[in-house]
Amino acid sequence: MSYVEVPGAKVPIRMWTDPSTVEGVAMEQLRNVSTLPWIKGLAVMPDVHYGKGATVGSVIAMQGAVCPAAVGVDIGCGMSAVKTSLTANDLPGDLSGLRSRIEQAIPVGRGMHDEPVDPDRLYGFGAQGWDDFWKRFDGIAEAVRFRQERAVKQMGTLGSGNHFVEVCLDESGAVWLMLHSGSRNIGKELADHHIGEARKLPHNQGLVDRDLAVFVADTPEMAAYRNDLFWAQEYAKHNRAIMMALLQNVLRKQFKKAKVTFEPVISCHHNYVAEERYDGMDLLVTRKGAIRAGSGDYGIIPGSMGTGSYIVRGLGNEASFNSASHGAGRKMSRNAAKRRFSTRDLEEQTRGVECRKDSGVVDEIPGAYKPIERVIDQQKDLVEVVAKLKQVVCVKG
Repeated sequence: MSYVEVPGAKVPIRMWTDPSTVEGVAMEQLRNVSTLPWIKGLAVMPDVHYGKGATVGSVIAMQGAVCPAAVGVDIGCGMSAVKTSLTANDLPGDLSGLRSRIEQAIPVGRGMHDEPVDPDRLYGFGAQGWDDFWKRFDGIAEAVRFRQERAVKQMGTLGSGNHFVEVCLDESGAVWLMLHSGSRNIGKELADHHIGEARKLPHNQGLVDRDLAVFVADTPEMAAYRNDLFWAQEYAKHNRAIMMALLQNVLRKQFKKAKVTFEPVISCHHNYVAEERYDGMDLLVTRKGAIRAGSGDYGIIPGSMGTGSYIVRGLGNEASFNSASHGAGRKMSRNAAKRRFSTRDLEEQTRGVECRKDSGVVDEIPGAYKPIERVIDQQKDLVEVVAKLKQVVCVKG
């Protein structure tokens, strides 16, 4: 489908879904965003749903301003995926051992490594500017610098919630590795700090929603936020790269005889800010639950822990600010999912997947998410499908 325009206060709201299917609280959030004086465009992806701070599945383009709560607390959250030389025939019938080895290599939940991961000892890992990246830690907000030891040890860890590591098969039977994570606790603490700072500023006192407090260009507060934002986005990118290297090493050890090789890794943020130019204007584009889908850009759009995921290539549709959805999108809250579904439902909906099937992940049950096929179908003018994947192993925190 192409987009539908819904009237907004300062700009129309371009929606790649039927507006009547969007929950009322999410529509209210979108209309509130459209009142911001600095806004130049607002695009809404088919995985849209209510979110803390701003609507998940929204792309907010502003001139000379950025809203830290719209970026969210998991700065730089995103996906990485890689195709391997293994096929379904190489995998054992019982995948529990592979899942255990992944969980041993990559700490999950609030876990961290006992010692910082040394990237020089990771086969195939090539982080440019690694030393410079950590030197810049001294330049982030003083309020969170005491977290350096945790930040170092959480580099290369998964987290919890909807974050995951998966082993997948594509339709030809090729094995893929895929993972979803962000900037861990350090990103959250930086976000919380700056959201609090933004709310204190005089120009934000009359906003319809205090979550929409912004920093404006050419101010010390904006400079400080941009510095920390871009550092946290880089942290998230490194975090995924290290996890992917650890994951690849698990496969190399388990399948020594196969001499596993890997294609280039695909990686994309879906909670972040980028400096981009549209209609002759330099804009700050916030993608809150959306990926960049410029012409030829590779992206990853996952479903849920029991459904398919998609590798896509962007078509460069500027009406969406070169964006596409970041996943299937929730159709019910975590609490609603826990009330609605049982562990038996989870077992049924994840049949054939080696994964947790306990009460701790019932809120991530496939039934809590929109149908991924429908979400993909609604954005045919934004992306083209390169590969469809189905997980056989799913690791969650």
